[in-house]
Amino acid sequence: MNKQHSTAIYWFRRAIRLEDNQGFCAAVASSLKVIPVFILDDAILTRPDTGKARVAFLFEALADLDAQLRERGGRLIIRHGDPAEELERLVAQSQATGLYFGRDYEPYSRERDSRVSNVMQKCGVAVETFSDHLLTEPGMVMTKAGTPYTVFTPYRRVWLEQPVDTPISAPERVIVPDDLTSEELPVPPNSGQSPLVRGTAADAQKRLSDFIAACLGDYDTDRDFPALEGTSRLSAHLRMGTISARCVLAEVRRRRGALNNPNGADVFLSELAWRDFYYQLLYQFPYVAGSAFKPIYNNVQWENNEDFFAAWCEGRTGYPIVDAAMRQLQSEAWMHNRARMIVASFLTKDLLIDWRLGEAFFMQKLVDGDQASNNGGWQWSASTGADAQPYFRIFNPSSQGEKFDPEGTYVKRWLPELRRIPPKYIHKPWELSAAEQKAVGCELGKAYPHPIVDHKIQRERILALYKRADKNSGNEAEPEKE
Repeated sequence: MNKQHSTAIYWFRRAIRLEDNQGFCAAVASSLKVIPVFILDDAILTRPDTGKARVAFLFEALADLDAQLRERGGRLIIRHGDPAEELERLVAQSQATGLYFGRDYEPYSRERDSRVSNVMQKCGVAVETFSDHLLTEPGMVMTKAGTPYTVFTPYRRVWLEQPVDTPISAPERVIVPDDLTSEELPVPPNSGQSPLVRGTAADAQKRLSDFIAACLGDYDTDRDFPALEGTSRLSAHLRMGTISARCVLAEVRRRRGALNNPNGADVFLSELAWRDFYYQLLYQFPYVAGSAFKPIYNNVQWENNEDFFAAWCEGRTGYPIVDAAMRQLQSEAWMHNRARMIVASFLTKDLLIDWRLGEAFFMQKLVDGDQASNNGGWQWSASTGADAQPYFRIFNPSSQGEKFDPEGTYVKRWLPELRRIPPKYIHKPWELSAAEQKAVGCELGKAYPHPIVDHKIQRERILALYKRADKNSGNEAEPEKE
């Protein structure tokens, strides 16, 4: 094969892997030598919403990537600084004539990548970008009128019809110039948390295999019960690209036919569609990073009680399912998806606190914190986002607990002070008499807090806030027609 470049650069960002990395494979195929580089960007690493758990996962993934490259005769080059400046410096040092990287879709990433491309053009370096993060690019799944979908159900129908490339294997050999300097691999910080996922390709592959074998067939039902290990725990791997969404999709589809209940696989594929959907929203409507998708709800007069927010963050609201979820987040840097919806609804619609505060807190704590999915999920819960249902959807935290943790197994795992409370009262411990509380060793106000708000009262208050925002804008909340 004729090589297009004597030396090319592959810039790792999200797709921190060799398997099914189209951009990296293209760089290797088109060049005699390739420079695999990761640039430590302080604009990302020092952001207040860049959490230690996520950085630790990233740094572990970089060490694993370096090991994979060394097995193939290469190595990972680490640089630290502004990406445009570091890449320009690397071009001058190596005389590289090509730059390859996977596309990214967040507002900062798009601005950064545009700046890098302009610098490379001035240097005479050809830039090629690849789709290695999503299953469908923003703009691929559009309405017949050529506009972005803002309702998920019709988006999903069209999404399922899109062709997806077959995953490709990693290059067998990688030749990296010998004379390039590299900084030391960064050491993962002590996050103070114990994420159950590891930032390695092997961990990603094992999780996918174990999930399909043990959970996929029941995913449509078990995924909603936080006490069960019914989810894939692949979110951090997909976020950082230690496994490709194409590999996940291909393996789920391959194994679907052997399942007793194929609906489990279909529901899981819908979750992959949600991921692409939220990326499309962030790409097509970048103002959602910091603003309501439905602008009228920027007028909601949030109360933002600081004591309430602190109680929510620390898992001491007096609502067991909420507190259990927040303690799981503090311990594991992860939270079950059903629990995420419950605590987000509680923060916004019971505590009357701006969804943006919860969004930022999640990004600080979650090992899988992803701007598109996190923003989309919070706006869905706060009823400010792309959702056909108006703001009347308000989760009752006690009812959610009774439905999705009926025996209180999840609650008792994270709130051991409630372990002796019978299932009948585990989600409403305040219904126990003082004598009953004492008998089970959980006196409210001592061992466990009283509820900080009354759900029924707060429900009426949040409805009034939304109605006032609607009235001030001259609009009424109506479901969006598909």
